[in-house]
Amino acid sequence: MLLFASAIGYSGQAPSQMTSMRFLYPSLSGTFAAAWIAKEAGYFTAENLDIELIRVGGSTRIVASMLGGSAPIIHAGASASMAATLAGSDSVIIGCMSTKSPFHLIARPEIKQPGDLKGKRAAISAFGATSDFLVRLGLRRFGLEPGKDVALLPAGGDSEVFAALQAGSVQVAALSYPAYMLALKMDMKELVNFSEIGFEAVNAALVSTRSYMAQNRDTSTRFVRAVIRGMQRYGSDKEFSKKVLSKYLRTNDNEVLEASWKDVAPNLLKVPRPSVKAIQFIIDGQFKDKNPPLKPEIFVDTSIIDQLERSGFIDSVYR
Repeated sequence: MLLFASAIGYSGQAPSQMTSMRFLYPSLSGTFAAAWIAKEAGYFTAENLDIELIRVGGSTRIVASMLGGSAPIIHAGASASMAATLAGSDSVIIGCMSTKSPFHLIARPEIKQPGDLKGKRAAISAFGATSDFLVRLGLRRFGLEPGKDVALLPAGGDSEVFAALQAGSVQVAALSYPAYMLALKMDMKELVNFSEIGFEAVNAALVSTRSYMAQNRDTSTRFVRAVIRGMQRYGSDKEFSKKVLSKYLRTNDNEVLEASWKDVAPNLLKVPRPSVKAIQFIIDGQFKDKNPPLKPEIFVDTSIIDQLERSGFIDSVYR
């Protein structure tokens, strides 16, 4: 059942035949809420889509699930999709929510300075995931070599990573809202705000396969249209968005909901096209040893976003 059917704003009856599909997302974080909002506001239904939202912890696992046929379109970290592409799959990034990283490198209270992390452990969601890339990036800023000076332990999604940090089984991790805020309330320390260190991100990438897009172009386009409507609603209707966040994050803490909205909604892209500069940054940080050098274009297909922009659809949503 939709959370607030009266807020749909569409006239007429729902289509008699629906295309049913699963959509996987990696974490209970406001970063991924545009799809939640699209579902609760009825935007998927208006596009003749019956979407089942399923959380699967960790982008690497989600990409593997997609390639195994569990879902045709997913949210995942860009680096996990790119690694799958290089492994020979037809995984491809088709959109993203923003170019601002929502992650923060957080250490437990007993870590007084970054050097104290030597010999300790860091939690990541999975090897090859966005958290893996960012934890490595953050540790190297302090002269610490990941895997040598600091062990990397896969833990799952944001909730599982935060639980490991809270329990003390690891001493540092990359967190986003709401886990980031909860960690600060526990006197944990922020070592790096990744949004402030001068790189563009591919935040909350929409990922599919080239074969699915070629064979199901209309369905893919309708899905992206609904998500764009969800993004617009996320940015323009704070109260509705906070109610959706409350449902999916399973909290009524208004401070958490307000902070989660403020961290994500103002940074959502009007045109959710992945940044070539951001893809290149991941290549330089994670795949720089490939020969011949990799080009960002092999990892993305922006044709649906391009089409929706040219047609005037995106402008019409934001009027």
